[in-house]
Amino acid sequence: MNVELINTGSELMLGRVLNTHQQWLCRRLADLGYVVTRQVAVADTGPDIEQAVREALARADLVITTGGLGPTSDDLTRELIAQLLGRALREDASIVDQIERFFAGRKRPMPERTRVQAMVPAGALVLPNPQGTAPGLAMEVRPNPYRREGTASWLVMLPGPPRELRPMFNEVVVPLLGQVLPPESEFVCRSLRTTGVGESVVQEKIGGLLQPLVAAGLELGYCARSGQVDVRLAARTPSARLLVRQAEGIVREKIGRDVYAVDDEELETVVVRGLTERKQTLALAESCTGGALAHRITNVPGASAVLLAGWVTYSNEAKQKSLGVRAETLATHGAVSEEAAREMALGARQLSQANFALSVTGIAGPSGGTVAKPVGTVFVGLATPEKVLVLRNFNPYDRETFKQVTTQQALEVLRRTCLL
Repeated sequence: MNVELINTGSELMLGRVLNTHQQWLCRRLADLGYVVTRQVAVADTGPDIEQAVREALARADLVITTGGLGPTSDDLTRELIAQLLGRALREDASIVDQIERFFAGRKRPMPERTRVQAMVPAGALVLPNPQGTAPGLAMEVRPNPYRREGTASWLVMLPGPPRELRPMFNEVVVPLLGQVLPPESEFVCRSLRTTGVGESVVQEKIGGLLQPLVAAGLELGYCARSGQVDVRLAARTPSARLLVRQAEGIVREKIGRDVYAVDDEELETVVVRGLTERKQTLALAESCTGGALAHRITNVPGASAVLLAGWVTYSNEAKQKSLGVRAETLATHGAVSEEAAREMALGARQLSQANFALSVTGIAGPSGGTVAKPVGTVFVGLATPEKVLVLRNFNPYDRETFKQVTTQQALEVLRRTCLL
């Protein structure tokens, strides 16, 4: 089955807004067995939208558009598609009523222009939008004038705001697709997330062993990101589940310690869950990451059962006063040193009485480096009841990436040392 996605919006082309629809819809569709074969973004102009829809209808069984259904002058999708397919637009009284109730519920007058959202192409299904005023639309294009021999296609138009699009897709579009366009075969996809090992090393360890399964229909992919590599295992054959399960077994056998999670789970979630299950606690002492480590931990629901305290000690004075780092340590070795990281972790653990404490101190740049300690140098400390472990890493990235990679390394040393 050929599925194409068209995202409309001049703001996307100008880089003013991140196109989250592409990632979210492609993922949801793939999970349901509809793998997107092509996706494009176009500006809010008539010729661009018309060309994108016409070309997609010439190829695809399912075309999904996002945006352009609102009441403003640049919302053109509804009218352009009706014109493209030669379908008259008629006002739907039930939509007008819903729009009136939407504004009345907010004690605001209804602008007359919003009535345009009630215009529905002939033969289209109305997709309710409880979150806003622009309903979605779905229609079967039969016959399809742009496809060879008029083969039918389905066209789904979704509103642009994510808070409207996502519930509409989940609650209305998914059941509709199951009825009118069921997937031809099951699609199974599983991603194993690794950290602490490079992409080429991962491939070297598992690539050859997985080749027989690739020959049998397994789709193998690698996605390198800051501080991690995802191994994607997918299949769309009758034996898809078996292929993916066998492949996962091989990956875990060869690089099991490097695999920290499956699919979308983040490392901080794994750490919080592991500590919670063991009824263990954590404290943090941060310098160069400026609270980014605490931010990641506290993004996880239930983190309050684990995280006792955290210190952002950016200055030498704060390291001494708040964590008990000795003045002679800083004078002799510097704030960015194994010794400082060790004393920061020890101080945080002793002050909080946590089971474990993590510390990070480094040079984020772009200035401040030396020959001995260039920009990107970082020390990660871990204090446990038995010992203090300090690792020296080199993360020569921009400041944001530096903080992401450094916090990943800190969480990973805790996972490997205390939770495996």
